[in-house]
Amino acid sequence: MTSPTPHRPRRRLAAVITGAALIAGVFMAAPAAAAPPRAVDPYNPDLGPNVTIYGPDTPLDQIQSDMDALHTAQVDAEMSSVRKAVLFLPGEYGTVADPLQLKVGYYTEVAGLGASPEDATIHGGVEVYNRCLADGGTGNCLALVNFWRTISNLSIDIDKAGQDGCRASANFWAVSQAVSMRRVDISGANVSLMDYCTAGPQYASGGFIADSRLPYVVSGSQQQWLTRNSEVAGWSNAVWNQVFSGVVGAPDDAAFPNPPYTTIDETPVSREKPYLYVDDDGRYNVRVPAAQQNTRGVSWADGPTEGRSIPITDFFIAKPGDSVKDINNALARGQHLLLTPGLYDIDRTIEVKRADTVVLGLGHATLTAVGGAVPLEVKDAPGIVVAGVTIDAGTELSPVLLRVGKAQGGKPLGAENPITLSDVYFRVGGPHIGKATTALEVNADNVLIDHTWVWRGDHGVEGFTEGFNGDTDRWNTNTGTNGVIVNGDNVTATGLFVEHFQTYNTLWKGENGRVILYQNELPYDPPTQADWTQPDGTLGYPGYKVADDVTTHRLDGAGVYVFNQNNPSILTANGFEVPETPGVQLHHIMTVNLSAGTIHHVVNGVGGQADNTNTGTPQFIVDYPTP
Repeated sequence: MTSPTPHRPRRRLAAVITGAALIAGVFMAAPAAAAPPRAVDPYNPDLGPNVTIYGPDTPLDQIQSDMDALHTAQVDAEMSSVRKAVLFLPGEYGTVADPLQLKVGYYTEVAGLGASPEDATIHGGVEVYNRCLADGGTGNCLALVNFWRTISNLSIDIDKAGQDGCRASANFWAVSQAVSMRRVDISGANVSLMDYCTAGPQYASGGFIADSRLPYVVSGSQQQWLTRNSEVAGWSNAVWNQVFSGVVGAPDDAAFPNPPYTTIDETPVSREKPYLYVDDDGRYNVRVPAAQQNTRGVSWADGPTEGRSIPITDFFIAKPGDSVKDINNALARGQHLLLTPGLYDIDRTIEVKRADTVVLGLGHATLTAVGGAVPLEVKDAPGIVVAGVTIDAGTELSPVLLRVGKAQGGKPLGAENPITLSDVYFRVGGPHIGKATTALEVNADNVLIDHTWVWRGDHGVEGFTEGFNGDTDRWNTNTGTNGVIVNGDNVTATGLFVEHFQTYNTLWKGENGRVILYQNELPYDPPTQADWTQPDGTLGYPGYKVADDVTTHRLDGAGVYVFNQNNPSILTANGFEVPETPGVQLHHIMTVNLSAGTIHHVVNGVGGQADNTNTGTPQFIVDYPTP
């Protein structure tokens, strides 16, 4: 069922006459009063036209038909404006006689509405396959651009009855960046992170799993992956950079780089993503998990995930077209913010100021900067959580897309209740021209970034021509100077994916930073070496830079890739650049050439050259500096 649009109260203009105005004989009208709080039905909240909610009494053939139609619409809709969330109330969906087999396309979120992932069970499958981009949909089959989709808070009892032998062998989740699998309990067959049932080349470039219990996992062609705070029955292999943090059953990494596993026994800082659920009385709530330190395994193994529940009535439920003024007024009143699926044009900053405020997006809700605005700013206040939101640069230059903390003189924040970003994605270009100086700027201390993809588009539908001229136009038009700048101390990132920015993809200035899984691809499109040379003459910019005055930093499991297709002669001196001090440690890092461009060294002049003589063969360093 799809929720209807509620009646929206109109504002009234109140006129007042002050004593001074009476004396002067002038009657003054007061400004328009703020819109009153929007009423929310706790049992049937209006989540807008892009949210579909199924119950166990919904006919299976209806669910199957609806989901097939949604997938058909979204399977190739990489740059579309459609955003959808499909939610399942607690219950059982699918049977042995009639399994429910779903496929998930672009900008689609599929989630259960139980307090536990075991409350909503799909008997069948929830899958993503390769896209075949040549020969009438039969050739060049891959998952390299299977971006922007989400699955969470479900149990999946895999049953592929009715499918052919290859398709029946696993639940396929062939995805790349900006895709998260969270709070799922999967059993009945293998999970495969590649689709090996199509023609080649079957490449994939993901990805992220957290707080999940999984059967044997076939990693296959996945170039890099982070699995955090989960349980796995087994793991098949690694390609370049497979990282496990706080995972029960994770493979041993003693033989790195053969295979290239990185295994961290406990996650130093974590907080699971907030999720919508329905309680035993039928009321909607958002569960906000508590921050944890030094943990492993799933959060729901022994009962409810530790944290707090917020009634849906405490949220301002926003829909595309709502003004930033109304959103900010609601936040100032102490309400939380739920962004229903859709595109939001943001012409002034959404300001999140109050401690413990939750901003939760459904269905890849997308904020687009208008007129050079900064779409979202999080103030220096503990416990603020932003989750499930995509932020797009607009056609006029924005200084930053998301700023966390005041640039100078912010309040000090403790470690026990960190500001947290979960599944927050950024785009400069792609669906339209985009311009931003910096995508993500983190100024506050003790911030947790739990899975982000910060992407300056290497392709899109902006109207550029193919080849050198088109890439040069992209370089000059879709301008993104920096991907991520971290100024705060004690910032932790688990799953940091940053790609294609025009100087520093990641510039880390704060002390005691900790990153687990970093993936970077240098920009495709510098036209000339002069465009990709630092002011001091250094060739290119490293994909990961720790500022020269930093004394403590730790990076585990990281890769920098080069594919300078616009000018394959482009040179980059180092994939990583860090201060030479014992407190700055890089563990399990690599560079790789993808057939165009050269990276001379892995880090600080150390490590082999990645170039066209060793395309696809990583240049690994186990530890830097060498113990």
